[in-house]
Amino acid sequence: MSAKISIFQALVFLFYRFILRRYRNPKPKYQNGPSSLLQSDLSRHTLIFNVEGALLKSDSLFPYFMLVAFEAGGVTRSFILFILYPLISLMSHEMGVKVMVMVSFFGVKKESFRAGRAVLPKYFLEDVGLEMFQVLKRGGKRIGVSDDLPQVMIEGFLKDYLEIDVVVGRKMKVVGGYYLGIMECKTKHDLVFDELVRKERLNTGRVIGITSFNTSLHRYLFSQFCQEIYFVKKSDKRSWQTLPRSQYPKPLIFHDGRLAIKPTLMNTLVLFMWGPFAAAAAAARLFVSLCIPYSFSIPILCFSGCRLTVTNDYVTSQKPKSSQRKGCLFVCNHRTLLDPLYVAFALKKKNIKTVTYSLSRVSEILAPIKTVRLTRDRVSDGQAMEKLLTEGDLVVCPEGTTCREPYMLRFSPLFTEVSDVIVPVAVTSNVTFFYGTTASGLKAFDPLFFLMDPYPTYTIQFLDPVSGATCQDTDGKLKFEVANHVQSEIGKALDFECTSLTRKDKYLILAGNNGVVKKN
Repeated sequence: MSAKISIFQALVFLFYRFILRRYRNPKPKYQNGPSSLLQSDLSRHTLIFNVEGALLKSDSLFPYFMLVAFEAGGVTRSFILFILYPLISLMSHEMGVKVMVMVSFFGVKKESFRAGRAVLPKYFLEDVGLEMFQVLKRGGKRIGVSDDLPQVMIEGFLKDYLEIDVVVGRKMKVVGGYYLGIMECKTKHDLVFDELVRKERLNTGRVIGITSFNTSLHRYLFSQFCQEIYFVKKSDKRSWQTLPRSQYPKPLIFHDGRLAIKPTLMNTLVLFMWGPFAAAAAAARLFVSLCIPYSFSIPILCFSGCRLTVTNDYVTSQKPKSSQRKGCLFVCNHRTLLDPLYVAFALKKKNIKTVTYSLSRVSEILAPIKTVRLTRDRVSDGQAMEKLLTEGDLVVCPEGTTCREPYMLRFSPLFTEVSDVIVPVAVTSNVTFFYGTTASGLKAFDPLFFLMDPYPTYTIQFLDPVSGATCQDTDGKLKFEVANHVQSEIGKALDFECTSLTRKDKYLILAGNNGVVKKN
């Protein structure tokens, strides 16, 4: 009797598996390339796309794991990944990904891992195909699925910057708050995807899949649940344009990390070849800046690769007249901690002073110009700035923190109340390998990373002086108007977009705190 029941159950299972399921899920329609979807109304459809196979132009995942290894694990870990990559390239795709995940994530603390939201989005956005992005914009609901990349690497980029509704990636195993460097098995990942698509089909009834021939997702899962499947070929990707910055759904204003280049295999090779010379270059440049007079140090630094371009330098020979103060107040936007130093280079003065909120003790000791800490108390800070102006020229950066992209943060209006003459200074900096700023790392190393770059470049532009708000201001609006005017003038000179974002906004996004960092 039990044998008959078992046979009956097996027949029922086969009937459901091969007949009812096939009837409910008819064979999908396969198409080459998603470009035809640009002419269709997809607002009521659910689009399921493969991240690395259909969204990103590059076929190599090495740069993204190298970014995680370098930013979250350090130079040694990234060097190990680089050395192992020739061996990894000989492995199967799945095994190679597992090795890169192990090297990049093993021993990294989960709580402090912020590369997925603070570092990787910039490089992912620069790798998005414009044509694929235009297709996704037309979809009603968008689901991003990754067969290889851990969810912690792609979720911040897809949700925060591309506004993707659901992200399905492989989870990382954690023990004691640290990553083991092992992803969940593919079977469990496929089950999550299976369940998700079932719900979407019940809710919308129309599911379109976009993937590539190289990924395993289309072999079973896509074909089971999608009415139409579009395949992206390598030739399609080569003809795609890169998503321009002007079409980002959310502007990329803040990002963190030390690397200024995408660490492809060739870029990483050049980076490690430059490494031994970088430390020597930084030490030599630092020594020249601290110990040699400007008349000699400027040409030496220029010969070493440092570049400084000064425009509208009439300020250096004709200081604006001030009826109340001895010194001149220079107000500049903030690119690195070296902004005041380069303004001093442009003015060829070493007796210039600057104020700062969070300069590390090491940087303060090494600074060749006088730096004064502010307390964030408006009254005492204003008095300190007024006193410094009576002693000579003063440089301030009212943004309060650095910004790498062509945007300007809100200017604090305190500087407008301490001088009746203000000289706006437009500052830009460019680097090749390393950023000289950080939100979550050690700020003491910021100037050193900038000086380690082969060709660190600064451009200083002195603008026409403006009047301050030192006169009687009964309604308190004048100081904000002056601050906004100075910000807009610098923004126009640099072609930067002015924002109302503040230092606190930056640190909440990049470091998960309000900007309070440890003193070094």
